[in-house]
Amino acid sequence: MTADPFMLGISGCRGIVDSTMTVDVAARLAACWGERLVATASDPLVVLGRDSRPSGKAFAAAAAAGLHHVGCRVVDVGIVATPTVGVAIGALGADGGVLITASHNPGQWNGIKLLDRQGTAPPIALAGAIVERYHAGGPDGVDSTSQVQVSTDARANDTHVSKVLGCIRPNRVQAMAPRVLLDSVRGAGGPAGRHLLKAMGCDVVHLEAEPDGLFPRSPEPTADNLAHLGPSVIEHGAAVGFVQDPDADRMAILDEQGRYIGEEYTLALGAWSVLRGTSGASAAANLSTSRMIDDVAARFGATVYRTAVGEANVAEAMRTHGAIVGGEGNGGVILPDVTWVRDSLSSMALVLDLMAIENKSISELVNAIGGYTMIKRKVPLEHREDLAPALDKLRTAFASDRIDNSDGVRIDLEEGWVHLRPSNTEPIARLIAEAADGPAAEALVHRVAKAAGLG
Repeated sequence: MTADPFMLGISGCRGIVDSTMTVDVAARLAACWGERLVATASDPLVVLGRDSRPSGKAFAAAAAAGLHHVGCRVVDVGIVATPTVGVAIGALGADGGVLITASHNPGQWNGIKLLDRQGTAPPIALAGAIVERYHAGGPDGVDSTSQVQVSTDARANDTHVSKVLGCIRPNRVQAMAPRVLLDSVRGAGGPAGRHLLKAMGCDVVHLEAEPDGLFPRSPEPTADNLAHLGPSVIEHGAAVGFVQDPDADRMAILDEQGRYIGEEYTLALGAWSVLRGTSGASAAANLSTSRMIDDVAARFGATVYRTAVGEANVAEAMRTHGAIVGGEGNGGVILPDVTWVRDSLSSMALVLDLMAIENKSISELVNAIGGYTMIKRKVPLEHREDLAPALDKLRTAFASDRIDNSDGVRIDLEEGWVHLRPSNTEPIARLIAEAADGPAAEALVHRVAKAAGLG
């Protein structure tokens, strides 16, 4: 029998509730993070939040116990989106954050995400040191059942919405008064998402709004999981459909005709909204993100910097190069004027603002961008190192082509690109290909899978 998975790496940890993800795990990992904060700050303050999963309350209490054990003060902001914790860290002048979430994973999962004082995941070197400390046992005497006093703050959602509104001109969208269908999958982002849309003058049709964590479907906002929403967009006469994932750092879009246009367009449209009117600006995206962002950036003379997959990597590149927008092709936009975390609220605001400025529907904006066909495949993977032989085979087979080895192997060819890498968040490898059309993308997938020995 295969053991239940437990993922621990630069994106924090995720596992199966009461199996590989326990209150002891939560307390120990939080204590390991707290140790680092205590070493760099006097009497550090840590923002603690959680997504809407029913198991989150117990894990949050355990994390608070671990943080308190090593000398951290804790302020609990309750059930909020991941980016809302990032906003709260800045607003409260905190030294870091801990979020109880398994993001888009199904309901039997939960996990912990660590955020630094800038609201991003710790850099790779620091994350590696925390993982080593965790495997070594962590601080002595951590008691996950210890009851500790924490302060609370109920203003995080309001602060987040206010910061997003400050980055656009809400009156433009208010004049348009669009009907917007929002599906929050009963996750943490529903209350703030609805608040933002109403403040922008939208007529909101809110589905799966209650943040109780009882996900009505597989919660990752992919085309297969959202097939049922197209008719709802049409039925309600919505100008656009927005779909959040459980911790609301990602967002997928449906156009006014109910068509799923894909998470890749979230970043492309967001970048268009931010880069318009600029010249010579910078953006950043990871290696698995569509070339659409390059096409959008080229319109405005902007430069796109590519990074290894992972929010922390993108944010680091953005800070290094002074990028004004960035993100990942999984539906995550980073707008640094709001937070250094991928943020579905920023994404919604930017897309609506672009619709108002350009006076175009979502389908018209998508057509103006153009696009490619992207294929994403998952390959079961028990251990990350199990992928090494396949990666070596690719390096040999495509030695004469342009290869990026910074995160698995990405191969750029005349007809498109392919990226094979181990996931940071699931026990799988991801094989992603993009080309001008479906047959070309399928041919790339087949060619690379065969060369890698993956079938």
